[in-house]
Amino acid sequence: MAIHVGEYRISLDAKEADANLNFVSHAHSDHTGGVRKNNEILCSDITRDLVQTRTRFELKTVEIPKGTKLLDSGHMLGSKQLYVDSGESSSIVYTGDYQLQRSPAAEKIEIRRADTLIIDSTYPFPNIVFDEKEEVITAMQHYIKSRMNTGSVLFGAYSMGKAQELIKICNDIGVAPIVDGNIARINDIYSSHGMKLDFATRELGDGVIDDDFREPVWIVSMHKVDRVRGLVASMNRRIFTAVATGFAMTQRFNTDVQFALSDHADFKQAIDYIEQCCPKRIYTRGQGCDIFAKNLKSEGYDACPLRKPSSIANLLVNYI
Repeated sequence: MAIHVGEYRISLDAKEADANLNFVSHAHSDHTGGVRKNNEILCSDITRDLVQTRTRFELKTVEIPKGTKLLDSGHMLGSKQLYVDSGESSSIVYTGDYQLQRSPAAEKIEIRRADTLIIDSTYPFPNIVFDEKEEVITAMQHYIKSRMNTGSVLFGAYSMGKAQELIKICNDIGVAPIVDGNIARINDIYSSHGMKLDFATRELGDGVIDDDFREPVWIVSMHKVDRVRGLVASMNRRIFTAVATGFAMTQRFNTDVQFALSDHADFKQAIDYIEQCCPKRIYTRGQGCDIFAKNLKSEGYDACPLRKPSSIANLLVNYI
């Protein structure tokens, strides 16, 4: 799916062969496929730097086209929504991934009124309701403080976005966690854009075991959890494993504890967003788009699932 704006045909977090500009809402890999087709991207500076660090591609950001704005989405540092106003009483906003609750490691979301809303569908079910983020964070901090005196707390996390949020949560109670090299490289990009993070780095060399593995808090990439768990245990130190993700509401992880700390909006937040956006029509996008559209219709909204990239392309062109 693409939107025409002036000389540009802008793709939305997707691979579009006929697009000459890619809007990249944020740096997670499931939203950056388009950079392999076209290295000219529309995004925030930190998203560009994070994508370059992860992909090793040299990317070129373009000046924001006239009538187009990038709005903070609250999902992770640098994440943006795309807002387009034709100047003729028609406007579109595409959310990408977003959340309304404030993250300690992301900018607060900005919501504008628009005629057409293309909205993420990660959590399409009304029965999934996240607790207030501050309450979840307080519970996590209590858990860390109550366990770190008798052992090590080990969090598995996505290296980009969630790991930095966990580091901030630890820093706020005076703890500088140990992180692996992948997370440290992302941290350096965050720091270069003004997000101060206090941490130490530990590369997991083969067969290297020393007192670093007695540190009270670890945050490592998900695929390294089992290895670090074994290394800490080999030092005769008790290990408590944890994960923090919105999917803790629907899945059981192989950890001692799991916290439902999401960087996405639940159904209730989506309704709050829609009420503030006041769209005339809504297109749901993502894996749960059919279910989300159905549930929004039951709430009285004009909602339609966006199953194929081209399914509303002509309609959108008419609005721009």
